[in-house]
Amino acid sequence: MYMKLLSANQDPDCSTSLHRILDLFPHTRIQMDETQQQNQQRKRRRREISDAGNSDEKQVKVKGLNEIITSLQDQEKDDLEESNRGEMVSYEENHRERKREILDYSAKSEGLHRDAERADGARRRKSMANSVAAAGEDKTAVTSDKSAGPQRRLWVRNRSKDWWEQCNSPEFPDEEFKKAFRMGKGTFDFICNELSSVVAKENTMLRDAVPVRQRVAVCVWRLATGEPLRLVSKKFGLGISTCHKLVLEVCSAIRNVLMPKFLRWPDDEGLSRFKAEFEAISGIPNVVGSMYTTHIPIIAPKNSVAAYFNRRHTERNQKTSYSITVQGVVDPRGVFTDVCIGYPGSMPDDQVLEKSTLFQRANAGFYNGVWIVGGSGYPLMDWVLVPYTHQHLTWTQHAFNEKIAEVQRAAKDSFARLKTRWGCLQKRTEVKLQDLPIVLGACCVLHNICEMREEGLKPLDKFEIFDDEMVPEIGLRSANAMKARDTIAHNLLHHNHAGTSFLS
Repeated sequence: MYMKLLSANQDPDCSTSLHRILDLFPHTRIQMDETQQQNQQRKRRRREISDAGNSDEKQVKVKGLNEIITSLQDQEKDDLEESNRGEMVSYEENHRERKREILDYSAKSEGLHRDAERADGARRRKSMANSVAAAGEDKTAVTSDKSAGPQRRLWVRNRSKDWWEQCNSPEFPDEEFKKAFRMGKGTFDFICNELSSVVAKENTMLRDAVPVRQRVAVCVWRLATGEPLRLVSKKFGLGISTCHKLVLEVCSAIRNVLMPKFLRWPDDEGLSRFKAEFEAISGIPNVVGSMYTTHIPIIAPKNSVAAYFNRRHTERNQKTSYSITVQGVVDPRGVFTDVCIGYPGSMPDDQVLEKSTLFQRANAGFYNGVWIVGGSGYPLMDWVLVPYTHQHLTWTQHAFNEKIAEVQRAAKDSFARLKTRWGCLQKRTEVKLQDLPIVLGACCVLHNICEMREEGLKPLDKFEIFDDEMVPEIGLRSANAMKARDTIAHNLLHHNHAGTSFLS
């Protein structure tokens, strides 16, 4: 009956009937409540035992994991210490090996050094013995050996100097020397004497210095022929860099030492002489100089290429040309009295004149009362006399232009001789743009020395210049100068000084 009641209690549909029956049997209800309490206590104990077992199992698992982690960390630490010990041992072995190699190398070096010292000592003893033996045979040789200084220790490549030694010999013909250096032996010796104190170098323990005559000869031959440094090196038996250095050194010495002596504005006595000579040539009074601007070809520069572009030479030569300008004033003999070097080839003549020192001195009143004759590329000013450039000239104006051309011929012929004498001015040079004014200034100074010493040139060798003149935008800059030019033209025609080519 109890089992049936229990089954009924588990069925929800009969719960009401069950409670009614239990009310009829109270004793059975009490037993049933006790049974339920015992069941609940057993379930509670089983749950507590299960929870206690799970807790103990979790603690065991956590403890096991901690032990595993600790063992892994200890093992990793042991492996790291073992690896560090291995690396330290390897490092110490490598250090000992390198130290051993360095000690071996040092010992070998010391041995080689001792061997070299012994060999050097043996050579010195042998050289001393030879010197003593030579001294016993020839006292003159001893004197020359003492003056030669210590024995050279720097290796120098032996180059042939036969050509220069042949040119430098007293038996070398003066005509051949002049053909090679564009000047006679006398003029060359004069230049060497003037520059000796500046360009001379002393011998050193490493090598003997290049003599003064050879230094000057390298520079002069390079300027005269314009040949590349490679050929200069071969002719004189020197290195290419040495030749380049010598050319710049000698050109700088010429500019600093010889230019103040041989390229300067004349004094009052010289101005009076120039006036008389120019008046004898043209009939124009108070002319003290003839002015002209020429162009020197250069290699295209790296900077400001457009400024050095020469449009007129490019059109004539059908090849892109670059140049720098050389403005010069000459006396009746063609000797330069003023030069302005280095402005870009794209500048017209009047702009070059405005930037020159000559123009600055004129603004200061240095040329009051005198004329400097220029071509049609210059403006008419109070001190610059230029030809008439407009069309439909009168007889008087045409005759005046012919006389101006005669004065201008002095400057043009001088520049033609300058370029004929110094071949480096005829073609593009290897000289850097910043060094070119020094080289061109040296050419002008050497030209003056040759002209003063009457070093002539063969007529067949004359170089023809092609410098086109451009009429400036503002050709008349002084009303007084225009009146003075008209007066000079009138006097030339009416005093029988005008040319006859037009009138005849």
